[in-house]
Amino acid sequence: MFAKLESYPAALLELVAEANNVAKAIPPLFPLSANVAVNPFLGQTGETLAVTAARLARVGGARITPSRAHWASKLDAGEIAETDLLDALTAVEGRFHVLGLQDIKAALEDDTPEPKAFPTVAELAAEVSGIDWPGLIEDRIGAWAASYFDQGQTLWQQANTGGPFKSWRDFASRDLTPEIQGLTGFCAFVAETNRSHWRAIGRASEKLGVTTGSATTAFHRWLMTLGGWAQYGRYLLWQAELDGEQESTVTELLAVRMVFDEALFELYEEQIAARWAEVIAAHQTLVIPSRDLVIDAVLQDAAERAQQRILADKLFRGKPRKAQGRPDVQAAFCIDVRSEVFRRALEAQDNNIETIGFAGFFGLASAHKAAGSDVTELRGPVLLQPGMTSQAAEPKKADLDRRHTARAKRAWGRFKLAAVSSFAFVEATGPLYAGKLVRDSLGLGGKATAEPTPRIDPAIDLETRVGLAKSVLTAMSLTDNFARIVLLTGHGADVTNNPHESALQCGACGGYAGDVNARLLAGLLNDRGVQFGLRKNGIDIPSDTVFLPAMHHTTTDEVTLFEQDLPHGETTGGLTQLKKWLAAAGSLARAERTQRLPRAAGAATVPHRARDWAETRPEWGLAGCRAFIAAPRHRTDGADLSGQAFLHNYDWRRDDGFGVLELIMTAPVVVASWISLQYYGSTVAPTLFGGGNKLLHNVVGGIGVLEGNNGAPRPGLPWQSVHDGSRLQHDPLRLSVIVEAPREAMSEILTRHPGVCELFDNGWLHLIAMDDEGRLSWRYRGNLRWTRFKDQSDYTHAIAAE
Repeated sequence: MFAKLESYPAALLELVAEANNVAKAIPPLFPLSANVAVNPFLGQTGETLAVTAARLARVGGARITPSRAHWASKLDAGEIAETDLLDALTAVEGRFHVLGLQDIKAALEDDTPEPKAFPTVAELAAEVSGIDWPGLIEDRIGAWAASYFDQGQTLWQQANTGGPFKSWRDFASRDLTPEIQGLTGFCAFVAETNRSHWRAIGRASEKLGVTTGSATTAFHRWLMTLGGWAQYGRYLLWQAELDGEQESTVTELLAVRMVFDEALFELYEEQIAARWAEVIAAHQTLVIPSRDLVIDAVLQDAAERAQQRILADKLFRGKPRKAQGRPDVQAAFCIDVRSEVFRRALEAQDNNIETIGFAGFFGLASAHKAAGSDVTELRGPVLLQPGMTSQAAEPKKADLDRRHTARAKRAWGRFKLAAVSSFAFVEATGPLYAGKLVRDSLGLGGKATAEPTPRIDPAIDLETRVGLAKSVLTAMSLTDNFARIVLLTGHGADVTNNPHESALQCGACGGYAGDVNARLLAGLLNDRGVQFGLRKNGIDIPSDTVFLPAMHHTTTDEVTLFEQDLPHGETTGGLTQLKKWLAAAGSLARAERTQRLPRAAGAATVPHRARDWAETRPEWGLAGCRAFIAAPRHRTDGADLSGQAFLHNYDWRRDDGFGVLELIMTAPVVVASWISLQYYGSTVAPTLFGGGNKLLHNVVGGIGVLEGNNGAPRPGLPWQSVHDGSRLQHDPLRLSVIVEAPREAMSEILTRHPGVCELFDNGWLHLIAMDDEGRLSWRYRGNLRWTRFKDQSDYTHAIAAE
């Protein structure tokens, strides 16, 4: 397709380049089956928050920082100090012109109005005609797209040969709805468009006066009106890029949207031409933040600096536990903030329990096939291609039974949705569902059969397996002093009636639970041949050490042990005591989480929330996340971090060449930034980047959710995931990344990875270096420069000086 572009006129080629660039300004929407957190500002990380605020105000009509009243209340409560404001003002010197502290304080007295996006032709036409053209366009594109992109939910799928634009042309040239509403001749208009979506974009651009200079934000504006459909197209492009391929869904959707506005412009040209010319001229201007947007960005930065001071004090005042000799248990958990609560609770049981934080896919990004399934699940970070295949195989009869059960369930589901049975179904089968309704209402549903032990592809030779094991153990900083039981704990969420279930699973596992990856690693490390190979590579695993896979259920804080995966005939001393510790830790963790959960009458009620099909908040997920710490565990195990920090074990003294540090900064840190910024975006701009109201959700095409029964899928997190009904449960703060490592090593890594570097250079993440005493000592200030970190003691001295 792209080779044919050479035959297009030069002016069109320039528009093509703009459209392809704008396509990448849209964040991807991963389907519900593997719904991972996405940074909604992914396409704007090359800009600062203030510039992005100006851009999204223009194309999305949304504010992306909290209100001034939010900041004023924090300043009044002492959560933000004047020194934080002064430091934040200093940080923007040279980039933007902001007057001073008094100007910031004065700005807090009056909130700024909500921004308004530049109007589209459809909006201008609606003003002069009184017809809701934007709503109609959203409805008709949604009616087509829901069928075209469907992943098995609909019974009659729209033909999808030839690409989205061809499919839509076939649909729209027969869809009379726009004509009935007053867009006379629209079917013929669509039929006359060029079959090439690029030429359709070119013709519409010519008619609407869109030049190369105005196309950047004009195209962006049209794509923003498509909501989740454009974002799903960006997901398809994301997947194609991972495979080194090209994909054009986003730009084809842009063509669809522009054809609508082109037709409306022809109909209402005399009434709206002058105003539309003004809009195009405005699109041609540079995106420059206003003084108010810069002030908002300064307030955001000040709030984050205030929380960093508090965290620095909390870490330094923590009292690490004192273990003696060989640990009784070493328990590796995902770096997920929910694990921090359980790790503290488990460590509280005994000083000889040691916990480890590591990315929950455990270094094994796998293309996995579950038992009784031919579907390939990508169980690894979405930033990476899977490095291996795995399968949960079982005897032929059991496999067939599982497949037959799944097919019967699918067939029954399709029968319920079929048009021929839609009216008769309730009358014919309603009484049979009475028992199921009662069981579901009381949360008495049965549990699924456990998966058989997953296995790595046997074609992977021993030498490769030894290399995998060595790299994982080195990255975990676990190369000696092994406990008798090393618990490898993935995590997953058991919930009922929740379309966003996969969003509560392990982000490092691609939106799946982490049990498969934990079991794969345990099988690898329990292999005697692998252990012998590791011994020759300097990692001596004692003969009495066993690696026991487990799963932490984050909704209930219960832990499932996969004892059946242990080598045949292997006996494990201390297992009974471990189970007691895990049960006690679960009780403690539930008691802590209950304090935040709405309507929780005590820790005993927490497990029921996971089974309650009417519960909109079975858990808080990662709400509240604000820090990422890569350091030895003794730097953090004396501090109560309240489930707000990603904790990754890292000892730079064992990291020869800083290869592990590079992996941490380019993979787990980036995944954590996606999570942090998704929660941020869903909180500050819920209309633009949030998932809407759970009570109104309807699943569309197996892709996403509609808020109601038509339109575009809603991206991001539902409002119930960040708000408890009275107040926010997520404080919108950008992630503070704290690493105990030499600054020079981190700077060198940033030099090699410009995409990661721009996250820090433009303030989407903060980078702080921890020194050898556990103090936060240096702050990265962009362009590979560092400055001294001001902690609580500096703040105290400043107050005393006043």
